[in-house]
Amino acid sequence: MVWAGRYDLRACETPPTPGAVIVSTSLEPQTPPSSSAPKPWAASPEEVLASVDSTTDGLAAAEVEKRLARDGRNELPTPKPVPAWRRLLSQFNDILIYILIAAAALKAYSGDWVDFAVIAVVILATGLIGFIQEGRAASALASLQTMQSLDAQVLRDGTWGVVDAATIVPGDVIRVRSGDRVPADVRLLTSSSLQVDEAALTGESVPAQKELEPVAAEAGVGDRSSMLFSSTIITAGTAEAVVVSTGGNTEIGRISALVADQDKLDTPLSRQLAKLGTQLAILIGVMAVVMLAIGYFVHDFHGDELISAAIGFAVAAVPEGLPALVTITLALGVQQMARRNAITRKMAAVETLGSVTTICSDKTGTLTQNEMTARTVLTAEGRYVVEGTGYQPKGHVTDPHGKPATLPDHPDLEALVIAAGAANDARVEETDEGWRVVGQPTEGALDVLATKAGADMAHVTRLATVPFESAHKFSATLDDVASGERRIHVLGAPDRLLDRSTTQLGGGGSTETLDRGFWDAGIDELSEQGLRVLAAASRPADGVEDLALDDLDTGLTFLGLVGIVDPPRPEVTDAISLAHTAGIRVKMITGDHAGTAVAISRELGIAPAEGDVKALTGAELEAMSDDELAAQVRDVDIYARTSPEHKLRIVKALQTHDEVVAMTGDGVNDAPSITRADVGVAMGIKGTEATKEAADIVLADDNFATIERAVEEGRRIYDNIRKSVVFLLPTNGGQGLVILVAVLLGMALPLSPVQILWVNLVTALTLSLSLSSEPAEPGIMSRPPRSTQEQILSPRALAQVLWSSVAIGGATLLMFMRQNAVVDYDVAQTAAVTMLVFGQIAFLFNCRFLNTSSLTWRVLVGNRAVWFSIAGLIALQLVFIHAPFMNTWFGSAELGWAQWGPILGLSVGVFLFNELGKFVINRVGRR
Repeated sequence: MVWAGRYDLRACETPPTPGAVIVSTSLEPQTPPSSSAPKPWAASPEEVLASVDSTTDGLAAAEVEKRLARDGRNELPTPKPVPAWRRLLSQFNDILIYILIAAAALKAYSGDWVDFAVIAVVILATGLIGFIQEGRAASALASLQTMQSLDAQVLRDGTWGVVDAATIVPGDVIRVRSGDRVPADVRLLTSSSLQVDEAALTGESVPAQKELEPVAAEAGVGDRSSMLFSSTIITAGTAEAVVVSTGGNTEIGRISALVADQDKLDTPLSRQLAKLGTQLAILIGVMAVVMLAIGYFVHDFHGDELISAAIGFAVAAVPEGLPALVTITLALGVQQMARRNAITRKMAAVETLGSVTTICSDKTGTLTQNEMTARTVLTAEGRYVVEGTGYQPKGHVTDPHGKPATLPDHPDLEALVIAAGAANDARVEETDEGWRVVGQPTEGALDVLATKAGADMAHVTRLATVPFESAHKFSATLDDVASGERRIHVLGAPDRLLDRSTTQLGGGGSTETLDRGFWDAGIDELSEQGLRVLAAASRPADGVEDLALDDLDTGLTFLGLVGIVDPPRPEVTDAISLAHTAGIRVKMITGDHAGTAVAISRELGIAPAEGDVKALTGAELEAMSDDELAAQVRDVDIYARTSPEHKLRIVKALQTHDEVVAMTGDGVNDAPSITRADVGVAMGIKGTEATKEAADIVLADDNFATIERAVEEGRRIYDNIRKSVVFLLPTNGGQGLVILVAVLLGMALPLSPVQILWVNLVTALTLSLSLSSEPAEPGIMSRPPRSTQEQILSPRALAQVLWSSVAIGGATLLMFMRQNAVVDYDVAQTAAVTMLVFGQIAFLFNCRFLNTSSLTWRVLVGNRAVWFSIAGLIALQLVFIHAPFMNTWFGSAELGWAQWGPILGLSVGVFLFNELGKFVINRVGRR
């Protein structure tokens, strides 16, 4: 006996919300039948058998071999993997890396192997970091394949047998029963009390009821009640069916193809960094040409001198530490998000979350608990409210006055919950993962209701039963109850029980004439709230020894109605409110009916509590062109009866408006849109493996509120990356300025290429990383998402970079010129390198507060990583100065107090000069 599917009479008959039509369609499989062949869900079993050239006796083994050779095995296509060497080479596809490769080649050509080795190590390290991160991502298609059935019962040569599911062909007749995974797309031939869990495919929160009768040709996947689909699970009943599609032509195969066809979009940060890299490359090229021309024509430099100067300038100007800086900052963000139960599979998604403008979310299992819950009980005496959500039997039933309802004082409630508990084969049990239902979800809700109400079902003994069938849409049991009375209890669709009832249970447990109008109004009211409605009835059965369907045609006493819902997650409402505060729209995209979707969206705050709500259904989406959808997609927040293609189209339509879209879900039907979205988010507990593999981020706690916390973390990370870039670029700017001025003045180079690389790497991997630990700025979730057109270097930030480049470069050049006049060349170069390092230390404190003054004690506290990084950098620089092997590799030399005094003094000057620049730039910017 089962209760699921769409047996709620009125939920589907309620007039739709304006703008919503409760119909949906689905695109055809990749290899549709010929136009003359009937669609299997819209044709009779006999017509379908004829179309696949089969009979109810199945196929002969010889015919199976022919069809297997013709159509292929019943397996999803496996994409050809990208070789590791190609994935590794792709990491070097960056214009800034090209410049470094050219510099290394020139060093090799000139025989300067030490410099060549240092540059090569930097290039390889940058590429390996990206390669290792990318290698962690597994294929979503492999998980889709694991969802397919391993074996199946098939009728061949007139005999039933178990075969490898991969050898099934169109025309095979199969048999399934409760607990089986459907091996292919099949058309029903016979069935008995058949219920199928299609939530992963359609998003519906309860198992679908299946019937033999054909449905409309334009029916969507969720409405094809005469079909079973590959990878779905039989939850109750038995059936025989004929295979109509296998492998890539099944619904799951079509979703697999959609996942494979989606090109992952570049993240906003990657696009900004690519643009910044191109601009820097152009600037470096132009300046190098000018510098070479001046060196050759004005100062009569020789070939080796020109090559050395050009390489020095290129290496100085290229921020080769930038890729490593961004990667490590994101990696630290990954760890921080993991502490918040957001497991990041693709590192770039950390930052992308911070720029999200729209969150598209599946309903079932994401916004809701995917645990059916009785919410309202309506009897002739009044309305009872059921506390608590989910399968945990915690809470009470309160009477119309808001007080706990005890069964002895409310015989109307007692009769209903005993009937609901008696005609029920489900139970809930506690496991290590929480409470779960054994049986049908809707029956589980009624079992929990009986427990909350305090009904003692141990004294109810079942004697006989009439199982649920789609033809009559109810089940009944013959029971001995505690008082020694024998009764018939009936549970099912409200209209079917009302048709069979002549009385109703009134006050004090007395019976009275049935008021059909009262119950019809109650059904309409509950249905408009998005509740699935069940009814209970009973009658005395003294002397009855058996139970037959004919015994239930009339004479029942109608007990009342139960409104059941898949309730919203408790934390989701606040999370959606915070998202709205942060300027992020939340859209519900579900396979459920429009009435249910609208009701839940009102509870969650996605839709207004009052007034009309615009919703689009799959049928309406199917009728729209891409341009028509794009014109409406930003204004509609509720989409119902959608297929995987519809979800995909919605995400693409939003992206045409430069929206940064996060898509959340838990079912296979969400995998294509999750793959296409800028950020794909999957539920970690109840999500399918295919969805988790397709996602960028997996929520370990299945908590929608975790997305909001992850967005906050993404915004913090972006702010810190921007601070790090503003901090890093003046190092390159100052170095480039030093080389450029030296060539223009015809003087010896203050810095060699390998010394420049040394400064860039040690500052990027110490000081820059300390900024990645900066706490979130106040009000970070009160500001709107940043524009996708916004550059990582805003005009104000660019001005700060240029000002600081002059400060750091000027101090370094001044240090070199002063020392070169009184000490050896290598000592002067070492002093210049050390000045660069300490200038960066001073500038780090400027960057902690980009928009406010750093002349405050707060600049010294709040981020211990700053002091650890400074200590690490000073230690490395002392090794650079004093270690003999470093003196050999980098041409460095010992420094005395004659050099250290000016270095420390100029460092303080760099800090104060940058604070002056910050004051001027921010004041001009505010004006």
